[in-house]
Amino acid sequence: MAENNIIPPAILTIAGSDSSGGAGIQADLKSFTAFGCYGMSVITALTAQNTTGVQGVHPSPPEFVEQQLRSILDDIPVHAIKTGMLFDAENTRAIARTLKAHYSEAGSMPPLVVDPVCVSTSGHTLLAPEAVQVVIDELCPLATLITPNKAEAELLLSQKGTTVHITSLEDMISSAEGLLALGSKAVLLKGGHVELTLSDVEKLAAARRDVTVVREELLLDNMEILQIHEKDLSTRPLVVDVLREANQTTLFVSPRIDSSSTHGTGCTLSAVIASLLGKGNTVVEATRQATSFTHVGIETAFPVGHGHGPLNHLHALTQRIIPPPTASNPHPMTRILIQSAAKTWKAYVEHDFVKQLARGTLPKECFLHFIKQDYLYLKYYARAYGLLVAKSSTYSSIQSATQTIINVINEVSTHKAFCAQWGISEADLISTPESPSTTAYGAYLIDMGLQGDSAKLIMALAACLLGYGEVGLWLKKEATKPSSWVKLEGNAYLRWIEDYSGEQYQNAVKLGLETIEALAVADPPSALRFKEWCDVWEKCTQLEKGFWDASMQLL
Repeated sequence: MAENNIIPPAILTIAGSDSSGGAGIQADLKSFTAFGCYGMSVITALTAQNTTGVQGVHPSPPEFVEQQLRSILDDIPVHAIKTGMLFDAENTRAIARTLKAHYSEAGSMPPLVVDPVCVSTSGHTLLAPEAVQVVIDELCPLATLITPNKAEAELLLSQKGTTVHITSLEDMISSAEGLLALGSKAVLLKGGHVELTLSDVEKLAAARRDVTVVREELLLDNMEILQIHEKDLSTRPLVVDVLREANQTTLFVSPRIDSSSTHGTGCTLSAVIASLLGKGNTVVEATRQATSFTHVGIETAFPVGHGHGPLNHLHALTQRIIPPPTASNPHPMTRILIQSAAKTWKAYVEHDFVKQLARGTLPKECFLHFIKQDYLYLKYYARAYGLLVAKSSTYSSIQSATQTIINVINEVSTHKAFCAQWGISEADLISTPESPSTTAYGAYLIDMGLQGDSAKLIMALAACLLGYGEVGLWLKKEATKPSSWVKLEGNAYLRWIEDYSGEQYQNAVKLGLETIEALAVADPPSALRFKEWCDVWEKCTQLEKGFWDASMQLL
């Protein structure tokens, strides 16, 4: 099951394969993944191509195209579909026929984005001339959206007897309106091949109040502090994509990028729109996000090949350092923390203080020094959790931190009982001077609490909580082994072992584990922040070890 039990929407691409990976189904599947969708493909043709051009095309037989499509539709619920290179009329008919048959009930068809791919970036014909009419007659009426570029729009309109040369923004809007008559619910006329400026957009927007302009890639009002530090875009060439729906027209405006990394931009744009429609977004919102994603993808592209390279499909992805919890590993964050400081953690858990305590040979003065200092330390610990309460923004996180404070108060009662057995009163505990190790550890916790990051404070507090739970369980397990070195019978420190291995404390550990793992899921850290978490964890593990070092130094 996917993270948080959310099943990614299944999005289908019906298109050709690009052996160089920049366009076609390869670009589509990358785009689906970038937007958290499960990608599927029906391959209409294999191509031998790279960034310099298409060297050959090997079409899939229409019977096999239909077989691929039926295989998917019969098994997997599809949330959205996009078509790209269909190659010829027979493939196009097979696709339209199969979709109509499967989605025969009115309104059952998922969103369909038709990218009428006719010619590659390098000028290679990718759709047979006789197939254009089939696209118009059989696919467009099924489509939620068609996404032609300038040349494709002119070709589609010419098939309907309208000769047009798109050279202006007005031409784009009127052409989009004409294309809407082909039967799709909406038309996105891409403007990558039409040179426009901001003045063109502003002039049309002033004359056409029914036109909405989306210009997120440009500076907006009240951004003067950015204006003086960025390039003036008012005279730079722009790319304007025109979205025409039944009752509205929306322009998506972005700066034109001087780049050769434009291979597969149309495939990517339509694939992202299909992904977002499959997630339930409106056509306008899907187009807004898709145009922005594609723009940044071109701007952040890395060099590939010697011709028109692909855009960067990875720019929106951040590598997850901490895997999500699974049935086989429900505590990945805690495992990583322990592994990151394995040597220090082992020295802390298996400290001589612990071993002598387990054998019952720990000198009384060492234990009493420890228990007095731990009593004083727990006041810092509870106050630090108080800071965590103040930093918490939900009732559940407030409750969790508050419950830990209550657990600390219960633990203090245990300390008092221990001390009473050894003739030490509460007044004696209160009057005990803090050792340097206690002050250092307590001050570090409070410092973490004041730094403003609740995550670092959680990591700082976890070493103590989890460490004592680990020690208690380790000694409990060792005690069950044949001829164990752990001596429970007659051990003056038996209650200490039982308390930290017992149900009440282990419930507190469980709550701590849940807090750590929930944090890692809700707020996945960057590499730098993750290192800070690990550093804080190891620092507190060292301070815990130092606590026991101080007690043993009395010998």
